[in-house]
Amino acid sequence: MTHFLEPRFHQTPFPTLLRRIPKSPPPISIRCRGGGARDLQSRLHSINNTQKLTEAMKLVAAAKVRRAQEAVINSRPFAQSLAQFLHFITQQIQPHEIDFPFLIPAPVGKVALVVFTGDRGLCGGFNASVIKKADTRLAELKNLDLGHILISVGKKGNSHFRRRSDVQVDKYITSCGGGSVPTAKEAQTIADIVFSLFISEEVDKVELIYTKFVSLLNCEPVIETLLPLLGDREAMGDGGFRLTTKEGKLKVEREGKRGNLEEIPALLEFEQDPVQILDGMIALYLNSQILRALQESMASEVAARMNAMSNASENALELKNSVLVAYNRERQAKITGEILEIVAGAEALQGF
Repeated sequence: MTHFLEPRFHQTPFPTLLRRIPKSPPPISIRCRGGGARDLQSRLHSINNTQKLTEAMKLVAAAKVRRAQEAVINSRPFAQSLAQFLHFITQQIQPHEIDFPFLIPAPVGKVALVVFTGDRGLCGGFNASVIKKADTRLAELKNLDLGHILISVGKKGNSHFRRRSDVQVDKYITSCGGGSVPTAKEAQTIADIVFSLFISEEVDKVELIYTKFVSLLNCEPVIETLLPLLGDREAMGDGGFRLTTKEGKLKVEREGKRGNLEEIPALLEFEQDPVQILDGMIALYLNSQILRALQESMASEVAARMNAMSNASENALELKNSVLVAYNRERQAKITGEILEIVAGAEALQGF
């Protein structure tokens, strides 16, 4: 006699495998109002208009990204060379041997914060990240019992700080607002304010809070010390990523490093007095660093706006497909109901 043994399984034969099965996202539920198909058709029309608007804003932001990125890439080598050369001069002299207030370390009692934000929204978390960085820095200064002077560059940052009762905006400057590439004239306005605050000893330290442009998908808010001129300046980074157009599509290409500098010879001699050299370079240094911060912030803003509009276009397309499915179902149900009414009427007429 042959016995057949049937395998016995638990209620869940492969519990470990079943846990690894990813769950699909829940579908978008479309609810019809009293209008039915007419209401869904109106929603489709509205979604189409929104998608066209976001696509247009994406293309405009992409064009601005290319100009802003060119400005960032072209200004980085000069700013890096100037910062390195200025640091080299400060290493060759002793701060106590000359009377130059930008080199003399002083106890920090008050800090000037220059916060760079945008004038417009619809750019994802660009403004929120810079404002959060500034709020964190203000809280740190408050915990250290240090005073501050706030210089707000951009409408979004100014409107945020105006709503706070514990923060006072001392200077407000309107940024470019995504309209054009920052110029040296705009940077000079901020540099004059910073220079006067520091030279009159109203503040002991000046810090810049802006968004550094790393790539089209990555922008990082940073805090940099502008004055006094102490410590080695960090490298300005490489060329980053460049937005190009090939075969009718937007593509991103990585560039090699630009602006690499040779070592400055240690035996370099200067005919002029070190104070005269530093006096001539400090204004150019302030202007170049603030201009670079403006350009980095502008490039980060338009890149964030391009990504936000791209995500909005994709979400509009997904929502349009869901509404279209619901509209087709509603339309099909309406047509089926009408056919049933015609058939029922025809059958009723056959009895007469």
